[in-house]
Amino acid sequence: MASGSNSLLWFRKGLRIHDNPALECAARRAEFLYPVFVIDPHYMEPDPNEFSTGSKRAGLNRIRFLLESLVDLESSLQKLGSRLLVLRGEPSEVLFRCLKEWSIKKLCFEFDTDPYYRSLDDKVKRYAAGAGVEIFSPVSHTLFDPADIIHKNGGRPPLTYQSFVKCAGEPSWASSPLPTELTWLPPVGNLRNCPVVEVPSIEELGYEEAHEDERTPFKGGESEALTRLRESMSNKEFVAKFEKPKGDPSAFLKPATTVLSPYLKFGCLSSRYFYQCIQEIQRDVKRHTSPPVSLLGQLLWRDFFYTVAFGTPNFGQMKDNKICKQIPWKNDDELLAAWRDAKTGFPWIDAIMMQLKKWGWIHHLARHCVACFLTRGDLFVHWEKGRDVFERLLIDSDWAINNANWLWLSCSSFFYQYNRIYSPISFGKKYDPNGNYIRHFLPILKDMPKEYIYEPWTAPLSVQVKAKCVVGKDYPKPVVAHDLASKECKQMLHEAYELNKRLNGKVSEDDLKCLRRKTEDDKRQKNPTSKRLKQTKIEFSTDDSEI
Repeated sequence: MASGSNSLLWFRKGLRIHDNPALECAARRAEFLYPVFVIDPHYMEPDPNEFSTGSKRAGLNRIRFLLESLVDLESSLQKLGSRLLVLRGEPSEVLFRCLKEWSIKKLCFEFDTDPYYRSLDDKVKRYAAGAGVEIFSPVSHTLFDPADIIHKNGGRPPLTYQSFVKCAGEPSWASSPLPTELTWLPPVGNLRNCPVVEVPSIEELGYEEAHEDERTPFKGGESEALTRLRESMSNKEFVAKFEKPKGDPSAFLKPATTVLSPYLKFGCLSSRYFYQCIQEIQRDVKRHTSPPVSLLGQLLWRDFFYTVAFGTPNFGQMKDNKICKQIPWKNDDELLAAWRDAKTGFPWIDAIMMQLKKWGWIHHLARHCVACFLTRGDLFVHWEKGRDVFERLLIDSDWAINNANWLWLSCSSFFYQYNRIYSPISFGKKYDPNGNYIRHFLPILKDMPKEYIYEPWTAPLSVQVKAKCVVGKDYPKPVVAHDLASKECKQMLHEAYELNKRLNGKVSEDDLKCLRRKTEDDKRQKNPTSKRLKQTKIEFSTDDSEI
């Protein structure tokens, strides 16, 4: 690009100044730099038909987190002599207009593996190339370039963590200092006829602001991300001894993890900079945990899932997904709604779902519990349905990681030990025997004695009345009998696995329908009067396959 030309930086993720190769390239030798963010109606426009406040793609907590991140980015750009140019509309149409109006010669944006952005980016690249605009789209959202890993692996993504780590090796930039500060940026040029606006408020987007106790306590933005990173890194013992999946999923006053995932999701924090910060601490301590359980290992898990998602057609669905087991999941909207709305009658599960609804974030082990419960543990509802709820409500919802986790936790891919389940009762008790987590997120149970807090339906009626929580009136009865439901789930998965094995994975919709009919017939023959739940007091399995 000739000196004195105009550059446009298109922000999507990568909402930061530090370690931002697209920003550095856009600023280099530019006379004017136009930093742009497009308010995409696909992501931001209110949708009254969804089950919670938000757009078609995102709940209100994530939209607010994004807006906070944009406000913080605007502040950082102003300190460098620039500003954030916010425009509204379909992103490609907005960009086409900007490229023309501002005589842009170089367009820079971070590479994105999300299918929506891959399609959008291809469209933008074709137009820019035809207009003679230079394009720079670096990989900086992940540690590695997924395409490079797939190429090194013979054209296919590695399907195990170990094979991914072996193939990936050490990042090429790992021992080189990353640029973490800028002192100046080229000014913004004439805006001409492009309708630039300020970062909108929640209300200006058409939403009503939620009550304070319905909002996530985690604020968006690069400044907040770096503060949280510094706090985590200052505790060298925590970093050195970090070991997933250990940690307390019931800790909410001070979560038992970094809570950096939403900042990584939006690119407020560079995963590469995070990686180097961890490396620095590991060099300073005598002992530390190692991948896959270490903090560094979690960043490698993230890249592993990105790589598999990038290289697997139809990764976000069961049908036509070659790495996904074909399983005859139920389409039971009633059970799905009970799970989604924290009305399953299992306090541990409902408290987690209530925290998700209010905060937009839950501990990774809490995610494991509710995902297992919805799918292979109890309700046998399709993992895609649970994925959609998480995608909407999580502030750290990430297409690759969310899909990968649901594939894993439903035993559809990656992990196949379907006999190991998370008990909706005993698992939470291990961490929080008094039930403080339940009492906080389900205040209707706050006066329930601790011996009944995880199983309130077993409490004598006099105890329920005294606690002002009568099961079936003030709090739901359990939607299933856990011991029976879990056994049925295991049997169904066993038969589905056998079907996949017999047909070498080439299972048709008709095959699944036949298996579903067979299992329903078998169930009726075993218990012709079976109902979802008839008893008010249930004896739960003590099978040691439950965690």
